Amino acid sequence: MSGGADGPLRETAMSVRRPLAAVLLAFLATPAVADPAQLELGKRVFTELAEPRCGACHTLADAGTKGELGPVLDTLKPSASRVATAVSNGIGVMPAFEDLSEEQVKAVALYVQTVTGGKE
Repeated sequence: MSGGADGPLRETAMSVRRPLAAVLLAFLATPAVADPAQLELGKRVFTELAEPRCGACHTLADAGTKGELGPVLDTLKPSASRVATAVSNGIGVMPAFEDLSEEQVKAVALYVQTVTGGKE
């Protein structure tokens, strides 16, 4: 048995990469277009549901927030995937929002991208 290019190690690596790649492609391939209900949920997550509230740190004109700790989202214009990653994992002093559902994370990510004019 060899661990060369065609050996068992390659098969194991490929068996791990394929599902991970499929999940990433599914998220990235999902058009970043939200329906009005999803945008409303995203705004609620941003202004009410997330703890701490997103607007406590971030300025976002559509949400009427003037946070001063985090980036001004209207200027940053982040993509939905960038927002989702930051919300899910945290970044810098921003905590990970582990209590939010996948639906809530996607909604807030699409909301921020949409209202700031961000591009995927």
